[in-house]
Amino acid sequence: MRARTHSVLAASVVLALSVGPLAAPAFAAQPASVAAHATDRPGDGLDRDVLRAAIDAVPDQHATAALVRVGGTDGDWRGNAGVRDLTSGRPAHPNARFRAGSVTKVVTAATVLRLAAQDRIDLDAPVQGYLPDLFTPDFEKPISVRQLLNHTSGIQPGDGLGDDFAEVYAHRFDTLPPQRVAASAIAKGPEFEPGKQQRYLNINYTILGLLIEKVTGRSYAAEATRLVLRPAGMRHTYFPGTDPRVHGPHNRGYQTVEQPDGTVRLVDVTEWNHADRWAAGDMISTLADLERLLTELFEGRVVPQPELEEMFTTPAGVPGATHSAGLQRKEVGGEVFWGKSGSRYGYSALIVGTRDLSRTLVYSVNATDAKSSDPNPVIDAITVAALK
Repeated sequence: MRARTHSVLAASVVLALSVGPLAAPAFAAQPASVAAHATDRPGDGLDRDVLRAAIDAVPDQHATAALVRVGGTDGDWRGNAGVRDLTSGRPAHPNARFRAGSVTKVVTAATVLRLAAQDRIDLDAPVQGYLPDLFTPDFEKPISVRQLLNHTSGIQPGDGLGDDFAEVYAHRFDTLPPQRVAASAIAKGPEFEPGKQQRYLNINYTILGLLIEKVTGRSYAAEATRLVLRPAGMRHTYFPGTDPRVHGPHNRGYQTVEQPDGTVRLVDVTEWNHADRWAAGDMISTLADLERLLTELFEGRVVPQPELEEMFTTPAGVPGATHSAGLQRKEVGGEVFWGKSGSRYGYSALIVGTRDLSRTLVYSVNATDAKSSDPNPVIDAITVAALK
């Protein structure tokens, strides 16, 4: 079965399914909206009324909960809105854990760069030399570790558990080991010569997870925790492995599903085994922890120089390249932002900021169609209000 891939760093930054029995009611039957709760602190450059308005309508057909933190030297603001679950209608938990999706890649990249700073990984060395049993003779051109980090490897996507929501939902408790995902990708042969194009794919970070385990002799989760989570002070972040649950306080995630009769219902997608996403996207975190990751990383307290520069450097000579090691570059209103978005069904997350941390944004939105490439009005409103 073919794996689907998705672009990252929410498209809104540029502007600023039929299944079986369903567990969640239609939107018309939802509890009344819970008013947004915000903490305002004095500061210049933030339009707090616009920020508050961005989440006032939640829950609606686009999101059931929204947690937002805007920070930096320009001023800060925190807001939360929506419900913890559609059954009880309780207010969304402001300190909820959530699936961070591809924001995991920031941690994976930082782990690799920490190992590079310790001379345990050579960013210019071919990954085939580190993982000789993985690659076939079809990969005769060397692929550097750096090319995995910036998505210019030319490796094709690995197999997944389905091609549409109905199929993957039916397999949501199955385990697809990352080793099998990597092997299925390599079996397809290269898509393009390394370093000639940039194509954002999970497979690059799945293989980086295997690389971390090979050079350290320890699990990816153990090394990422030791080298990144602990130095960044991310005490409430963890890697679930094959466990489908979100432990600790959390807001439940839902996916919009159109029925054969044209009506729309919601599926509760909170419990899900994301083992196949692994080093590319299975991390569970909190808003406070992701804000710490952003600030501690950008201030050089996680990855030392000169390795940190890899996170703020896009590959030269690659047309249209915007991805660096773990981050993506976007320009908004003449200001350059670096960040990473991520999504799993029911959950959308983003960390983004200017390099000098004058403006930062971290959010978790329980989007009802989180894997869609279509714009989400709630996310659009948050990013425009925070980054304009």
